[in-house]
Amino acid sequence: MLCWYALRSKPNKEEFVWRQAESQGINTFYPRIRVNPINPRARKVRPYFPGYLFVRVDLEQARVTAFKWMPEAAGLVMFDGRPAVVEDQLIESLKRHVEALNRAEAQPLEGLKRGDPLEIRSGPLAGYQAIFDVALSGRERVRVLLMLLGRQSVPVELSAAHIKPRRSRSR
Repeated sequence: MLCWYALRSKPNKEEFVWRQAESQGINTFYPRIRVNPINPRARKVRPYFPGYLFVRVDLEQARVTAFKWMPEAAGLVMFDGRPAVVEDQLIESLKRHVEALNRAEAQPLEGLKRGDPLEIRSGPLAGYQAIFDVALSGRERVRVLLMLLGRQSVPVELSAAHIKPRRSRSR
């Protein structure tokens, strides 16, 4: 019976293991998210679960040891000596979640105008409310006005990935 299993890889070898499994005709799910690193030479796509990917196989036909001896792989995740099955619903939910994260990351500034309310969703100022001021050229950075003490606004430069539009409440 076909089931999903978590396959461990050696550190930073997820992509290699994924390509290898795919080349062997194994159905895989390798969740990755887009990131905006500060260093422009750093990877722009990273594993959502570093060190892991998912494979869908029939273990009555494929041997567990095949995954243990696959180059750069560290074997299937096991509990009490048995490969742990990952439910189909969890894989589908993860696919939707990662897809939504990548959509949000791809165009964080789309439709924003000066004065739009924002929420800072990550970084050291996570949870604060702000006002969009301007997109800064070429670096995927923005300047926002951070509201302090109810009235005073302070300009702050952030990565565009750290903000999300604040939804206006309908009355």
